[in-house]
Amino acid sequence: MILVTYATTHGSTREVAQAVGTELRAKHLQVEVADCKNIRDLESCDAVILGAPLYMFRLHGHARRFLSRNQNALQSVPVAMFALGPFHDVEKEWNEARGQLDKELAKYPWFKPVSVELFGGKFDPANMRMPYKLIPALKQMGEGDIRDWDAIRAWAAGLPRLLKPGSEQSP
Repeated sequence: MILVTYATTHGSTREVAQAVGTELRAKHLQVEVADCKNIRDLESCDAVILGAPLYMFRLHGHARRFLSRNQNALQSVPVAMFALGPFHDVEKEWNEARGQLDKELAKYPWFKPVSVELFGGKFDPANMRMPYKLIPALKQMGEGDIRDWDAIRAWAAGLPRLLKPGSEQSP
């Protein structure tokens, strides 16, 4: 079974995880899609796909805790990861988001995903909670959704060959 697990605050990453799960099921694979904060056991997993937004320059807290809590299990199965980053299709935002993602993943030197992909994210200032509502730059930022569903489905379609047992990268 392939576990597609995600961290989310407002549901955008869940929507992407569900699209990944749908694409994998279309290839006749057994898939479970679940919030990573609810996952306690990876014993039945043949592979794991973790999705998380970059939230205030860091991976979402639930994703960080999932990685720490499941370190041993995640080293014994193939793993892929996607992150949602920029809210606008501006090269500078993409470069900054890629740098942030690389910096976050460097904190987990044992984590060796077979694929890491960065997708555009979604931002709605109306959904901001405290203390983020107090940050002027965020309050002034316009709504944006640059999730590229074709790119998401294409990435997911290529995962089965990477997630086969034995395809994980050596430490």
